[in-house]
Amino acid sequence: MKNFLQKIKFDQWKAWIYLSPAIVLLLIFTVWPIFNTLRMAFWNGYGLFKELGGELQFEFGIKNFKWVVGYGGFLDCLKNTMLLTVLTVPLSTILALVIAVSLNAIKPFQRFLQTIFFLPYVTNSIAIGMVFEAMFNIVGFGTSNPSYGIINNILGVFGVDPINWINAGSGYWANIAVLVIYIVWNALPFKILILLGGLQSVNKQYYDAAKIDSTPRLRVFTKITVPLLSPMIAYVVITGFIGGFKEYSSIVGIFGDDMHAVGGESLNTMVGYIYKQLGENHEGDASAAALILFAIIFVVTMINMYVSKKKTHY
Repeated sequence: MKNFLQKIKFDQWKAWIYLSPAIVLLLIFTVWPIFNTLRMAFWNGYGLFKELGGELQFEFGIKNFKWVVGYGGFLDCLKNTMLLTVLTVPLSTILALVIAVSLNAIKPFQRFLQTIFFLPYVTNSIAIGMVFEAMFNIVGFGTSNPSYGIINNILGVFGVDPINWINAGSGYWANIAVLVIYIVWNALPFKILILLGGLQSVNKQYYDAAKIDSTPRLRVFTKITVPLLSPMIAYVVITGFIGGFKEYSSIVGIFGDDMHAVGGESLNTMVGYIYKQLGENHEGDASAAALILFAIIFVVTMINMYVSKKKTHY
């Protein structure tokens, strides 16, 4: 018995030794940054250079939060973030579901098509944003002989006049439309992969029974496919909202670091605001904004989980 207990104790130590590299990395790159963010957020007027120069005295409070909420651009950043999230998550989820069902029904070239749809997921988002900028851009805008991008050329085939998407003088909603198209397109691969995996694991007996009863395809989709996929749908919706609130790189890729069209309204988001504050040595304000964003994401995620628990069939 004694030898047995000693062996268990030795095995436990071996397990801790094997886990130690991962634990150390988690402590350095996850636990400490979280703790440090909390520290800086509640340290009034915190700035790294001030702390290093010995100019900053510790004063606990919520001054950083008040400054962030009172900043005029904060509400614009929050509005842009909320708008992009609300527009892109439902649209990308519905499109991903339709494409996944279609792919599941296609047997020839199914693997090839899956690879094609997954390519955007493994492509750099900034590079894709630059491609989208070229597609919607009007070269020589305002001159006598402008060169319209591929999107306006396609619209011209159907008799639609060129639209000023992202050039000087373009409207806010035109800019938002470009971002929505890009974000939806970029979000599709991951959602298609998850939903397609769920479809391929569904018991075929349900579809065989529906086929015997001559059930219409739309009814099969709404009464069999969607309920059986509800756990996967809930997952992609929740992760979609989390990703939507962290949107940043797509705007930089299309509109550049200033995150707005020339002469247009700011398209900055919450994450963009945090990066801006860090670049201006306002680490305390950036930390406060990060905690506010975390609180918003947490509340929205809890609401989604509560709703999905009522609507999900396991």
